[in-house]
Amino acid sequence: MARKDPKDLTVEEKLKALFQLQTTLSQIDEKRALRGELPLEVEDLENEVEGLSVRLDKITQEIEDLRNAVKQRSADVEEAKASVERYTKQLDEVKNNREYDTLTKEIEFQTLEIELCAKKIREAEQRISDRERDKERVEDLINDRERDLEDKRGELDEIMQETREEEDILKAKAKDLELKIETRLLQSFKRIRKNARNGLGIVYVQRDACGGCFNKIPPQRQLDVKMHKKIIVCEHCGRILIDPELAGVKVESTVAEKPKRKRTTRKKAEE
Repeated sequence: MARKDPKDLTVEEKLKALFQLQTTLSQIDEKRALRGELPLEVEDLENEVEGLSVRLDKITQEIEDLRNAVKQRSADVEEAKASVERYTKQLDEVKNNREYDTLTKEIEFQTLEIELCAKKIREAEQRISDRERDKERVEDLINDRERDLEDKRGELDEIMQETREEEDILKAKAKDLELKIETRLLQSFKRIRKNARNGLGIVYVQRDACGGCFNKIPPQRQLDVKMHKKIIVCEHCGRILIDPELAGVKVESTVAEKPKRKRTTRKKAEE
């Protein structure tokens, strides 16, 4: 049997299809609610571990750069020492004061260079020591977060395993129902549902009020809903309204039964 074009459906059929879709989507929401905040917690932990890993890489690179700097400064010290030794030997061979002053200044300069390099090496080694401690703290933190992440993933996988099959069936049902609904109406329904706090895009009238925001609905509007002649939305929250009977929902009567009056009999006075 060929599927009926959604545009050819009556308002009553459209409302029925929408309510069935809402019921199915609400069931999917319930399955997802079982997961609670776990998906967000897993995502937060993943982001935190990623951020800590980037931080660890930066610290490791900084330590490597500092060690290379120490090596370079150490090489500069050895070169300066060699220069001092060479210039000192040349002092024994000077022929005039000018050469002596020049060599003395060179020795003084190289000595200062050695002291400066030694200071830079000490500072770099202290910095390396500090960053090594930072690295250990970050590594410990990453290990802690990874253990937490593994536990949370385990919890989430367990819940997902329990609900995945049922959720897939519900998703397939929802997809099939969407094909029965006119595109514009479906888009409006999805927009309403997205903005609704409880995820309800279509609700039935209960106790003369909207089943979504619980504001009173005027009698004439209630009558329009019961007539199924056009799509009626709540004036307050914008949700689509459906007659409880059409939705297949039993609603308790709001009319209270009047208490029965007790009949009193007058006792005839004895003559």
